[in-house]
Amino acid sequence: MSEDLAFLGGVAAVPQPLAPYQAVGAAEQEAVAAVMRSGTLSGFMGAPGTGFYGGPEIQRFEQAWCSVYDCKYAISVNSATSGLIAAIGAAGIGPGDEVVVPPYSMSASVIAPLFYGAIPVFADIEADTFCLDPAEVRKNITDRTRCILAVNLFGRPSNLLALRRIADEFNLVLIEDSAQAPFAEEAGHRAGLVGDIGVFSLNYHKHIHSGEGGVCVTNSDRLARRLALIRNHGENVFAELGEDDPANLIGYNFRMTELSAAIARVQLSDIERHLQAREKVAKLLNDAVGGLSGFLAPLVPEGWRHNYYCWPLRIDEKQLGVRRETVAKALAAEGMPVREGYVRPLYMLPVFQQRRAIGRDGWPFNLTNRGYEAGLCPVAERVESNELLLFLISAWNITPAVADGFVEALCKVHGNMDKLRAWERETGGKAA
Repeated sequence: MSEDLAFLGGVAAVPQPLAPYQAVGAAEQEAVAAVMRSGTLSGFMGAPGTGFYGGPEIQRFEQAWCSVYDCKYAISVNSATSGLIAAIGAAGIGPGDEVVVPPYSMSASVIAPLFYGAIPVFADIEADTFCLDPAEVRKNITDRTRCILAVNLFGRPSNLLALRRIADEFNLVLIEDSAQAPFAEEAGHRAGLVGDIGVFSLNYHKHIHSGEGGVCVTNSDRLARRLALIRNHGENVFAELGEDDPANLIGYNFRMTELSAAIARVQLSDIERHLQAREKVAKLLNDAVGGLSGFLAPLVPEGWRHNYYCWPLRIDEKQLGVRRETVAKALAAEGMPVREGYVRPLYMLPVFQQRRAIGRDGWPFNLTNRGYEAGLCPVAERVESNELLLFLISAWNITPAVADGFVEALCKVHGNMDKLRAWERETGGKAA
């Protein structure tokens, strides 16, 4: 391709600034106005009675989620982080128990077990899915393992059916962090429903955006009851709800407001429009890089649904002969902002490196000899250090013209690798 790169003084493929995606419209505004007119901003009471389950908008939203998602129970919470903590507690996880987690996710995915004194055990990911490698999960199971916490990352399901088989074989609870992947599917099996509990997020940039919020789904009567108790001061109510063991049921205030529930219900009713818009853009990008050596599109097997909270592009620096940093700069200059990597493997966080979480005495790490040294998950470390470029599809209003511009940007940058190599030789990879 002869056209000059914007990075080297040419014209950008997407010259105009990108407009943020606008998820809130007239229907959401009317829903909020109706709640304001009602005067009931929260109907929750942390005591026995109908108020224990929240106000009318909470009830409507949870019922709508059950109907649309085809699950028996939906327990709303004020964030997916709260939902993960509640899920660990509801599953009966306690001090010294081990929870197998991925190293590549938002930090809440692996911090939740610590609230109950459980030990996060990191299993490596698959490079082409960014999700837990079932073979690595199996290697990390011991007689102390009680749970697998899988993350459906970037909008793609983990290999959930394989993880379900492992969980059943070893009598483990399977929890899905599906914050980024509502309505994603593995061969007809919907993300969030393969596990015993699925947890979804409703905050900024998510497919359903109510400001803050989350939902836990389950088909288990017992788990649903325990989730509701942990959400709302369960110590006051557990006997009335038929529980006879208060362990893990000291409740929090994880309650969603009526305003958030009203917004989320409106957006849930229109979810396919949001999903399909992002999937359409992703297909264009996938098709564009399909024939570009050194650029690797997301792996989506036939019959799976990836809903593209993010579009992850893997690059092969050796094959391209150019560093990832340079490719990222070139794409950004063309008007396609990409992020280098996602997060450092989570075992590198100070809480794990210093083995201190709750209190001053190193609890719960003083209950285990598990280590968190560099090199623990080599695939995750390699992907993060030099392979992944991440484009946040959900953040932007991507018109057909802008989508075409992204395709042009990818092809243009790939077609000018010789110029990028020359630039790196001349400058050492440092911008003037």
